[in-house]
Amino acid sequence: MLQEIAGLGFEWVELSHGIRITLVPGILKALEEGVVKVSSCHNFCPLPTGVVHAAPNLYMPSSRDPREREQWFRHTKRTIDFTHQVGAPKVVLHLGAVEFFWFNPARTVRRYQLENPKVDLPNDPVYRKILGRALEKLRARQPEFWEHTRTQLAELLPYAAQKGVELGCENREKFEEMPADADFAAFISSLPVSGVGYWHDTGHAEIKQRLGLLNHREHLAANAPRAIGFHLHDVSPECHDHHAVGAGTVDFTMVSEFWRPEHTLVLELGPRLTVEEVLLSKKRVEALVANRFGN
Repeated sequence: MLQEIAGLGFEWVELSHGIRITLVPGILKALEEGVVKVSSCHNFCPLPTGVVHAAPNLYMPSSRDPREREQWFRHTKRTIDFTHQVGAPKVVLHLGAVEFFWFNPARTVRRYQLENPKVDLPNDPVYRKILGRALEKLRARQPEFWEHTRTQLAELLPYAAQKGVELGCENREKFEEMPADADFAAFISSLPVSGVGYWHDTGHAEIKQRLGLLNHREHLAANAPRAIGFHLHDVSPECHDHHAVGAGTVDFTMVSEFWRPEHTLVLELGPRLTVEEVLLSKKRVEALVANRFGN
């Protein structure tokens, strides 16, 4: 796997939440032989024993169930240990979601989206009303789950610092996932100034913009001061993400304005892309980097 990536001209990789435990010996061998270097890992990495598919939300730090929170904490520490072992400095985290037993307001929002595919959602008054009511219900139910997440993260930070690993809190694409986009900057600002920061996913932000939940540039500008990394992928007109850079509607020139030399830039592309699309994405990002930094 890593030899194939290196053969495409990549020197660094992010090890994702799709890394099965059976792949670890080969990964360690490749690193020992200098095939590639690891820039970051995405929780949970490697996956818990017996899990063979990508599962970043297998356990939630926000869960009402203390057993699930304990599992999240244990396996996230394991990811930090592995990240330290492979010499990477950063881990990407998801921060949980608000749970609804019966009446998830996201369903009403999604139903309107599906039934009105040609509507300009951010400017549609009916949709704005539905979205506003859904957000009210989300915020009313959020505090308990958000408190669990904040407690888990506070307990995790000293361990990550001990291992020399920085935590990146990623913006999410689903309506009910936390924190609410409008709260992200204040949340990151409430955390220690070192050891943890914001991780920007271009596809997730683009989807949220299409759904009228944020303005991509404004959201990025608010969070850029604490940004530590980016997942770069495009979004099709049909709102499907993980497409090749430049193949969709994400304004990558705008996104690149917020890059700094210390940021980690990761191409997070879907498995159905061709080798040519991967290489074209690499070339386009390299051109943006050269334009931004002059080399």
